[in-house]
Amino acid sequence: METNNSPISLSKQKSIYRSFVASFHQHYPPEFLRKLLAEVIATYMMVFVSCGVASISATDYHKISKLGASLAGGMIVMVMIYAVGHVSGAHMNPAITIAFAATRHFPWKQVPAYVMAHLTGAISAAFTLRLLLHPVKLLGTTTPSGTTLQALIMEVVVTFSMMFVTSAVATDSKSVGELAGIAVGSAVTIGSMLAGPISGGSMNPTRTIGPALASGCYKDLWVYVVGPLIGTLIGAWSYEFIRVKDIQVHASSTRSSPI
Repeated sequence: METNNSPISLSKQKSIYRSFVASFHQHYPPEFLRKLLAEVIATYMMVFVSCGVASISATDYHKISKLGASLAGGMIVMVMIYAVGHVSGAHMNPAITIAFAATRHFPWKQVPAYVMAHLTGAISAAFTLRLLLHPVKLLGTTTPSGTTLQALIMEVVVTFSMMFVTSAVATDSKSVGELAGIAVGSAVTIGSMLAGPISGGSMNPTRTIGPALASGCYKDLWVYVVGPLIGTLIGAWSYEFIRVKDIQVHASSTRSSPI
C-alpha cells in the first residue's frame, strides 16, 4: 500500500517531465537558439567596429577622425539591424531588451539569455581587438571626461533619444518599418557625436563592459550600466505614453470625414 512517504510513481514522473518540456518550449521555442546566435554575432560586430575605430582614432587622429568613429558606430548598428533584425530583433544592447520587456514587447523569461548573448558577443569582440591592436591598451573604453554626474546625465539623455526612436520604428505598426535601421543608426550616430566628448557616448552597457574587461579599465563603470538602463526605460515608456492607439486613429478618421 502506497504511503505519503513513498517515491513518486513513474507515471507521475513522466507527467512532470512532459509539463516541464512543454513549459520550456513555450518560453524557449526551437528557433530561440538561432535568435541568441544572431544577437551574439550582431553584438560582436557592433563592438568590434565601434570600439575598433574608436581605438584607432584615439591613437592616430589622421587615420580615423572622431566624426568618422561616430559615423562608423552608427553605420554598423544600421547594418546589423538590416542583417538580423528579422531574426532576433537586433537588440545588441541589454538595456534595450529590458526596456522592451518592461513595455511588454519582449518576454521577461528570455531577457537573461539575451543579456548573456550580448555579453558574450561584446567580450569576444573586445578581446579580439586586444589581439589585433596590440600594443594599444585602451580598446575603445568609455570614461567620463568631466564629472561623473555629467557623464551619467549625458548617458541618460542620449540613450533616451535612441530608445525613443527605436520604440517608434520597432514597436509601432504605423511607422515605416523599412527605415528602422536608418532611423536607429542615425540616432546612435547623433548621440555618439554629442556625448563623445563628455561621456564617450556608450548608450550600451555591454559596449562599455567588453572593452573594460579587455583593457583592465573599470573607472566609473557603473555609470554606463545605470545611465543606459534609466534612459532606455524612460524612452520606451515615453513612447508608449504618446503612442496613438488604433481605436484613437479610427475615431479621429471618423470625426474628420466629410459629411
